[in-house]
Amino acid sequence: MKQSVKPPRAPPRVWQRMLSGRRLDLAHPSPMDIEIEDIAHGLARVARWNGQTRGEHAFSVAEHSVMVEALVRKLEPGLGPQDWMTALLHDSPEYVIGDMISPFKAILGESYKGVEARLQEAVHIRFGLKPVTPAGLKKVIKRADNICAWFEAVQLAGFAASEADGFFGTPPEGLRLTLAPLAPTQAQAAFLARFAEIEAVLVRRETAS
Repeated sequence: MKQSVKPPRAPPRVWQRMLSGRRLDLAHPSPMDIEIEDIAHGLARVARWNGQTRGEHAFSVAEHSVMVEALVRKLEPGLGPQDWMTALLHDSPEYVIGDMISPFKAILGESYKGVEARLQEAVHIRFGLKPVTPAGLKKVIKRADNICAWFEAVQLAGFAASEADGFFGTPPEGLRLTLAPLAPTQAQAAFLARFAEIEAVLVRRETAS
């Protein structure tokens, strides 16, 4: 008796369809398939801390990103609009892969980091930024990120201040944030508004040069 031959299995789908209609290939992301509206929409609906925060709404990555960008400008007033944009988009891959909490990132290791790095590079190229964030700027963004995370941990995620100190470092004396988690549509609008402000500065400077 002849054995039936099974047809070859189709390769797994590695792209995601965005609301803009773009199909973003996660294995080989193209800058041409990245739209700021998709990023804002996704980040506004991705919860920091896996959603384990106080309040009617989750504290979104979009709101976190706006606050980190503002902190970067406060910490380093001499930075320019390209640096501001890099800071605003520092967590942009999460509009596709979500906000993985640090313990889970540690388990996934290099496989996660590779996907994240490719997405980040594609986003940077799409918006005219350096493909890889310069080390000095990356350090400033990380400091701002940790400051924001400290306030998120204490005000929203149930950490004691001493516990947050151990994970994120103590915020600079005199610097205080008051966090109020926004509804997704509000967080999305705030992110897009700040993107438009920075983009307008970049256009003015390009026109003047």
